[in-house]
Amino acid sequence: MSLLQKYNVAAPRYTSYPTVPYWDESSFDLERWKGLLRKSFLESNNTDGISLYLHLPFCEKLCTYCGCNKHITVNHSVEEPYIAAMLKEWQLYTAVFGEKPRIREIHLGGGTPTFFSAAHLGILLDGILASATLLPDAALSFEGHPGNTTKAHLEVLYQLGFRRISLGIQDFDPKVQEIINRIQPFETVATVMEQARETGFDSINFDLIYGLPLQTQQSIEDTIQKVMELRPDRISFYSYAHVPWMKGNGQRKYDESDLPKDEEKRKLYETGKQHFEAAGYTEIGMDHFALPGDELYTAFHDGTLHRNFMGYTVLHTSLLVGLGASSIGDNWYAYVQNEKHTATYQEKVNRGEFPIVRGHILSEEDLLIRGHIHDLMCNFETRWHKPDTQCDAVIAGIDRLQELERDGLVNVMPDRVQVTTTGRTFIRNICMAFDARLWRKLPSSQLFSQAI
Repeated sequence: MSLLQKYNVAAPRYTSYPTVPYWDESSFDLERWKGLLRKSFLESNNTDGISLYLHLPFCEKLCTYCGCNKHITVNHSVEEPYIAAMLKEWQLYTAVFGEKPRIREIHLGGGTPTFFSAAHLGILLDGILASATLLPDAALSFEGHPGNTTKAHLEVLYQLGFRRISLGIQDFDPKVQEIINRIQPFETVATVMEQARETGFDSINFDLIYGLPLQTQQSIEDTIQKVMELRPDRISFYSYAHVPWMKGNGQRKYDESDLPKDEEKRKLYETGKQHFEAAGYTEIGMDHFALPGDELYTAFHDGTLHRNFMGYTVLHTSLLVGLGASSIGDNWYAYVQNEKHTATYQEKVNRGEFPIVRGHILSEEDLLIRGHIHDLMCNFETRWHKPDTQCDAVIAGIDRLQELERDGLVNVMPDRVQVTTTGRTFIRNICMAFDARLWRKLPSSQLFSQAI
């Protein structure tokens, strides 16, 4: 059996620990969470500052590969009331903080943030920043759909301090675009990128996906060739997560027989990686590549790379506030997730309630394991040389690493584990070794996408 066959099992992506299916919702208490929120705010506001994630869930069309929380509509009258609700939710947070927040990071995600008009995005951000201080080194980024990101979007967001844009490309092959319902010609992407550069954006990321239906070696080669012509600063090269049991009918627009299988799918990734590295990109953490000089590249080599619910980031903040339907917040001591349905989310906020539907208070053990998984995901190693980095669950995780070491995926030493070059492909499996909550209650049905 090959390593790919052995380790291509369902595995979390570890944007958090514990992962959402293993949150202990029964013991979550809203008032206790508010106390931990304020504690985290007072600890971080005058040092690192705080991060904001703004979820803008609306899309005009359903992309059938998408696993995000979204609301499909062509009715743009939804923009204004949704933004009003987000600003009211922000006021609920600032009331708990008790003093003016200092913002170090903002990310607009979706859905499709550029579904909203440039003017409405300006109103949203002006409303947030009116009661906050934007730090001089703040990192502001947004996700743009090449099909509706306009010059006005770019100019308004640039004036507000945004310097990073992530464009959802996925694949340039017309057949693949058609079956995933994401039509965007190369010329459209090139125009948006040229306008972003002219406006002043200095970090442009392309989101690409391997393992999509009808994708072939030839089509991925063609896509990568086009990407190299445009030469973005960063590339996110994600594995397609086929989870139709979670996402309703969207991922049933094609059959599993249309998807590249195991070795074939992994070859698509290796083809991409080979071309990216030949063009000067360096592999960063899991699924990411960056050119030398880009901040993601620098943070990886400096050992300062951070990972949270937004993915990899160059700035470390202990407090992440999530605003909007389905957003997840993290104050380091606890997680919360908002109501997913936009109408219900707005109703709760308009009643003056936090729109939280689930949460988890991290135990001391959770915090220890979270640190080890974070270090593996960001630095490809973790250490347990200090007593405060050890517990029974960590020792059990170290024992599980033995088989991974025999397979050449890690090197285990008395005080640390290092991921080998081969092991980087299997980083999700390596992190699973430390996932105490998963091992104590193995899922009876599939909760996560395949690791490869």
